[in-house]
Amino acid sequence: MPSFRSVILCADDYGLSDGVSRGIAELAAMGRLSATGAMTNMPGWRRTARDLAPLKGRIGIGLHLNLTTGAPLGAMARLAPAGCFPPLKELLTHAVRGQLKGTEIRDEIARQLDAFEDAHGEPPSFVDGHQHVHVLPGVRGALLLTLRERGHAGRVWLRDPADAATSILRRPVGRAKALVVKGFAQGFSRDAHAAGFMTNRGFSGFAPFDLSVPAGRIFNVAFSHMGPRPLVMCHPGYVDEELRGLDPAVESRIAELDYLKSGAFGAVLEEQAIRLVPGP
Repeated sequence: MPSFRSVILCADDYGLSDGVSRGIAELAAMGRLSATGAMTNMPGWRRTARDLAPLKGRIGIGLHLNLTTGAPLGAMARLAPAGCFPPLKELLTHAVRGQLKGTEIRDEIARQLDAFEDAHGEPPSFVDGHQHVHVLPGVRGALLLTLRERGHAGRVWLRDPADAATSILRRPVGRAKALVVKGFAQGFSRDAHAAGFMTNRGFSGFAPFDLSVPAGRIFNVAFSHMGPRPLVMCHPGYVDEELRGLDPAVESRIAELDYLKSGAFGAVLEEQAIRLVPGP
């Protein structure tokens, strides 16, 4: 019998646009994904949440906590005074300066969790963050506290976007991004475990959001030098006008979608004895 390697392959940004959601749902139905995170503050979440119903129990379906795209689900006088989230660079500045107001962040986390449960009918199986915001100062503690208060400790797992430096340095694609995120995520797994939450161990999938690197190479690199409970992130989807107005990752999404549907990717899973699993 072959010895399979269990890997979480997680598609980010479900609900960002209808095209992105449709592509993710198709891949999950094919068995070419094992998890997806939903952006529940986006209008597309309400429109497409029902499409995940047939996938319950087959893939991990989680909250992709979002503080940088679109509008919050309630008033945020300090972070989003004009009713729209700030770009990532501005959020990072607030975070490192200790300017993220705990109660305001906690209230928005709660609203996004409520929006997930209202549309999906059950709590998320995991939580991560759009652009990894869940690990930032001012967000990390608010998230752990909110999840514990809701009784999710031991039931919901959290995504740790850090990896061992030796593994990151051996992957030539997305290396700089991975090292920056590792710095912001320092201590996240320790804090999560102390609060009663399991995390993945090993994280990859960083890539440029253009067509400068072929999708096949991106995934070949991502599936190398993995940790003991690895998670590989990806960003597949169909391109539509809604997406073009919301996110810098556009044409790369259809390239990832086509590759993940391909026989070439199926062959990689078989040759490397990789089994896609919904959680750690």
